[in-house]
Amino acid sequence: MKQTRPGQWPVDQPADLDAIEKGTQIVGTPGDDELYLKRSAEKALHEMVLDSIRHDLEQQPSPLTVISAARTWCYRITAAADEIAEAKRRAA
Repeated sequence: MKQTRPGQWPVDQPADLDAIEKGTQIVGTPGDDELYLKRSAEKALHEMVLDSIRHDLEQQPSPLTVISAARTWCYRITAAADEIAEAKRRAA
């Protein structure tokens, strides 16, 4: 039994590049409008998160506490990434 992960070669269902090039939509794939809305939502979420971190950093009283808070954010983000990656490894 072959087990591949997303993004590995060979793919089970290759994309029909000719259909994409001609502008025809493949059944079951999102259209341009859906992709635009999804990308816009992802970008908005990304901006909200960064703005929240920026707001927290701007609230710090001194340059030293700004750097300390930034390092804390980095540590917390890295810790969350490690936890998520480990959970995905266990699930795979």
